[in-house]
Amino acid sequence: MSADLSRELQERVAEAAAAGEKLAIVGGGSKASLGRPVQGTPLNVAGHSGVVSYEPRELVLTARAGTPLREIENLLAAQGQMLPFEPPHFGATATLGGSIACGLSGPRRPWAGSARDHVLGVRLLNGRAEVLRFGGEVMKNVAGYDLSRLQAGAFGTLGVLLEVSLKVVPRPAKEITLVQERGAADSLAYLTELARRPLPLSAACHDGARLYLRLSGAASAVAQSRGLLGGEIFAEDENFWRDKIKEQRHGFFAGEMPLWRLSLPPAAPWLELPGKVLLDWAGAQRWLRSEAPAATIRQLAVAAGGHATLFRGGDRAGEVFQPLPPAMAALQRRIKHAFDPQGLFNPGRMYPDL
Repeated sequence: MSADLSRELQERVAEAAAAGEKLAIVGGGSKASLGRPVQGTPLNVAGHSGVVSYEPRELVLTARAGTPLREIENLLAAQGQMLPFEPPHFGATATLGGSIACGLSGPRRPWAGSARDHVLGVRLLNGRAEVLRFGGEVMKNVAGYDLSRLQAGAFGTLGVLLEVSLKVVPRPAKEITLVQERGAADSLAYLTELARRPLPLSAACHDGARLYLRLSGAASAVAQSRGLLGGEIFAEDENFWRDKIKEQRHGFFAGEMPLWRLSLPPAAPWLELPGKVLLDWAGAQRWLRSEAPAATIRQLAVAAGGHATLFRGGDRAGEVFQPLPPAMAALQRRIKHAFDPQGLFNPGRMYPDL
């Protein structure tokens, strides 16, 4: 059935290419609010689902892009394994393809790697209605540009993901969360100090009131680090990281005020901006609720060595992602043209001309 659907998708893209018709790729819809709005005929890919192969001993899983993320995580959990980048769902209908296309990673990202880092290979339907395969199902990459990982964070602008092969990891033997009473600015300096020490950290967040540190690994290493760091054991460990932070159900994320995602070097200084801030990824990801002008937010982010994305709310028809320097914009256009010469897929999702 999935093979038939794959052919149907291929035929549909061929028709669109012949007619110059724009297509809006639709999966589970859980991340439809991210990026800029897309004007195009819906191309529904959610039915292209199912796990193609899973080798627990090899730590590799391949699944069709429409496979529900929850189904994959349940399958891995039964074998004591997990997706190391802890992808957010943002809804019960989240799919593997949508998670990879948006390139989102959860609290474990600085220590375990991003979604992109764990993509081993993909099958992709391009704008010429060709099915292409990049990468494979092994952890060793050959020299050259890794086109499979290029799809992570492309928001479907380069083609339709059909299958994704991922590296998975064992679940940690022990995991606890410590809570410390520290201010946000003080926590940034403290986390920079902790980064120099061999600690089994797997998450670090300041929610505007307190600092939360998650320790993961062997029971002995976790116990030793707990003694070194101090703080109180947080009883709602799993609920906090999974629901409140990863799925953004913390009170910080409630409301209509624009939500900005600032991606910065972890040691970047505190940015003097109006609004509320939640620190994640030990300071490398900073969530900002602010009505400050977009130009001001982006200027300060760039000056600190990073960039800013309007993640939710605000003017979705304007610049959502950090504007690209001319040379980078030209490179992006060339890559887009190589995969999708007629600009069929998700036009304008990332930038007006891509």
